[in-house]
Amino acid sequence: MQLFFTPDCDDDLCQLSPDESRHCIRVLRLAAGDTLWLTDGKGTLCKATIAQPDDKNCLVQIVERTPNYQQRPYRLHIAVAPTKNNARLEWFLEKAVEIGIDEITPIVCDHSERANLNADRLDKIIVSAMKQSLKTYKPLLHAATPLRQLLAQPFEGQKMICYCNDELRIPLRQVCQPGSDSLILIGPEGDFSAEEVQLALQQGFEPVTLGNCRLRTETAALYAVAAVSFLNT
Repeated sequence: MQLFFTPDCDDDLCQLSPDESRHCIRVLRLAAGDTLWLTDGKGTLCKATIAQPDDKNCLVQIVERTPNYQQRPYRLHIAVAPTKNNARLEWFLEKAVEIGIDEITPIVCDHSERANLNADRLDKIIVSAMKQSLKTYKPLLHAATPLRQLLAQPFEGQKMICYCNDELRIPLRQVCQPGSDSLILIGPEGDFSAEEVQLALQQGFEPVTLGNCRLRTETAALYAVAAVSFLNT
């Protein structure tokens, strides 16, 4: 299956974006009448045929829709401090989308090494990973947000914070309940500050550990995504 992304596929006739049109016609060499699959990033899988092949504005005819395709029984929001090396954050986004994630918020912490991000590039990585892994839900990438601002926002679900101090923490697998929505905080390489941890605990976040190994930020974030996915399998 070759999956294409088009945010608007409500009508039976749908026009692909220039990038998707070029990939469809020039790269894959699809022609009129050929079958392809679309998603709107909102859970709908569409079966379509090419009505008017054009490498800039390809028009397709939708013949079948499957709503809520492979919808997971939980929602996962990872709030992670951007890494100094952009490639590491990009790697995390790609793999997290492949495994299954719903929201990502880059957080600006006391010990953060980066606050400015190329949102357009990150969004393209998310879309590419979504299509490659045949997902129909496009994760929401929020703007970089100060941690204290995020902590003040309401969240209906489990709230967890991962950090490295030797204080009493509970293994994530004992806190994360299958079928529940989760918000997990992952700090920068220098970890959360003591004040940030206390603020999170005051806001109802549970302190969790990902094990005894010291992990890089992007590894810890992906570990959390994989652990939640495994617990919901």
